[in-house]
Order: sequence, then structure tokens, then C-alpha cells
Amino acid sequence: MKQWRVWGAGAVLAAGMGAATGAAALEALPALQMDGAQSFRVEVLQVTDIAPYQEALDGFLKTLQDNGIAAGRNLVVNRTKVDFDVENGGFWSRLGVLLRIRSEATRIAHARPDLVLTIGTPATRYARGILDDAHVPVVFTAVASPTDAGCTSLTDGGPGATGATLYTDMSQSLRIVKELMPGVNRIGMVHTDDDNGVASVRDATASARELGMAVSSREVGKNDAIVPSLKQLRDGASGAQVFAVPLDTYYGLRNFEPARDLGDYGSEQKIPVISFALVRQPGAMLYVGADFHRVGMLSGLQAVKILKRHTKPDVLPILRQEQPTVLVDPERVAALNVTLPAAVVAKHLQVANGFWQIER
Repeated sequence: MKQWRVWGAGAVLAAGMGAATGAAALEALPALQMDGAQSFRVEVLQVTDIAPYQEALDGFLKTLQDNGIAAGRNLVVNRTKVDFDVENGGFWSRLGVLLRIRSEATRIAHARPDLVLTIGTPATRYARGILDDAHVPVVFTAVASPTDAGCTSLTDGGPGATGATLYTDMSQSLRIVKELMPGVNRIGMVHTDDDNGVASVRDATASARELGMAVSSREVGKNDAIVPSLKQLRDGASGAQVFAVPLDTYYGLRNFEPARDLGDYGSEQKIPVISFALVRQPGAMLYVGADFHRVGMLSGLQAVKILKRHTKPDVLPILRQEQPTVLVDPERVAALNVTLPAAVVAKHLQVANGFWQIER
């Protein structure tokens, strides 16, 4: 779908984020614990086609390749993208997507691949039961909240599934925000009914309360303009001091129109924008969150265990990036006349696109 291609134009911050992550958790598995030469078939199932999903898939395939499983040699990958008009999607459209996911899952189950990679929450949630019944192992990636994808808990994938999640401890992320901007206590967030967006705002609201902070939020439709909601969040004595972008596809629509309007409004009002999604957001000053490519690599690690050790997914824990990646746009900091703590600035590294990575 055309409206999803704008994510590619936004240039996901993969290069800078890749430098931020350690390699200890992604070391190649010992060869002695693996089977001999064999070939593998992997099906990939996702809803919509966005650049962050490609980043996650690239990370997944990179880990497989590092462990001796590569396309063109001993790996065949078939990828299915279930189309969904997110801007005009209503109940019936969503129902159609659900039925399409289940139809594709049934087809995949009959094909009996060695493993299925589901990308995103909807594909994971609605395909896993059918695949588990067929005893086809599922590994997921790019899921914000595992429980929203049908998992037993943050660390237990439940029957027939494991993988890696974008989930980061929101309390930890908000502490980072507080460390960089000590005077911030009130955050405004706009989201849609996007599964990941809802989960992101929910977690931020609960975590902020525990830290003595407050999150105010507004839900909009995919076609709605963002500015009216921003004005509502800004007005009043308890108005937002910063705006935060959740893990919500809304911000990538119409060539990043909502993100651009958010950045412009923040500039005019001198309100910083932070993003809990590590996808380039026009106007964002601070990024705190999980790297799609890194999470894809972690999913690949679990897939290798399933493919080459014949480990059942049920016994493998859900993996996640333990420490969030922290990136700062120094140009935006200067434009907003924001002063960051000197001790924090001293620990920065220069990464791609002129961004700073804040070491922790």
C-alpha cells in the first residue's frame, strides 16, 4: 500500500542504533550443538508493509546467516504481506484482515514449513493458534506487548511460540527522559487504535504515575489531523511540557504528516518532542526505545535454536533489548534552546545522521 511507503523515506535509524547495541547476546551458537548440513523453509507473515518491519526481518536473517543458515544456500524464505488500508480501516476492514491472517495461517500450516516468523502484533495474535495446532513453530518479532499478541507473559510466549519483543521498561525510559530534562513532569501523547500504540500509551501512563509524573492522551482516527489534540493537551495549567510519540503507525502516514505537524507545533510552542519509537520522526528531539533491527536479531537467535537444535518454542523465553537505545538530535536541541545536563552530554557518541547516542 502506498501510504506505508513513507516509512522508507523517513530513514529508520538503523545505522546509528546498530552501533549502540552489544553483541554478547547474539554470538553464534557453538557448532558442536548443531545438526549437520540440511535445508530449511521459513514462512514470514505480516500485516502491512512498513520500513521498520523490514528492519526487523533484516536483523532476523542476519542472525540466521551468522549461524550458517542463508538464502541461496540452505534457506528458502516465503514472505506474505496482508494488505490493510489503515487510513480507512473500520470494523469490517479489520474483520477482513483477521480472516485473511487466518486464511494465510491455514495455508502455511498445510505447507508445513520448518518455522514461521510473524512480524507485528496482529499477525502473531491471530495466526499462532492455527500454526500451533499444526505443530509448526512460531517465532515473532516487532511486537510491543507480548500479552497483546496472545503470550502468557512478558517472558513466556505460551504454546507453540517464542520470539523477541519491542517492549522496554517504560519506567526506565521515563527515568531517562527525566534525567535529560529534569523539569519535565507532564507528557502529552496522541495515539490511534493501533495495537502497539494503545499498549505504548497504556504503559507510559501507568509508569509515569509511579514516578510522580503524568501522561495525558488523546485517541484520534487514522485520517484525523493531530493539531486539535495537541492544542487540547497543551492548554490549561496542567498542560503538556513535552509531547511523546508512541509505537503507532499513525505518525508515518501521508508522508509523515502527523509527525511533521507535531514537530512544527512543538517548534512554535517551544515544546520538545520525544519518541518512544526508534523510527525517524520529523521534529523529534529525543528517541528512547528498542531498535527494530536488534529485536529482529534476537528473534533470529531463537529461530536458530529451533531449526538447528530442534528446541521447542515453548521452552524458549521471549527476548528483549534490556537497555533502551537513547538518541538525541542536537539540531533540534539547539532550535528549542534546551539545555541538556553537562554530565549527560559528556557521554555522547556521534552516530548516523548527525545524531548523538547517549551512553548509559
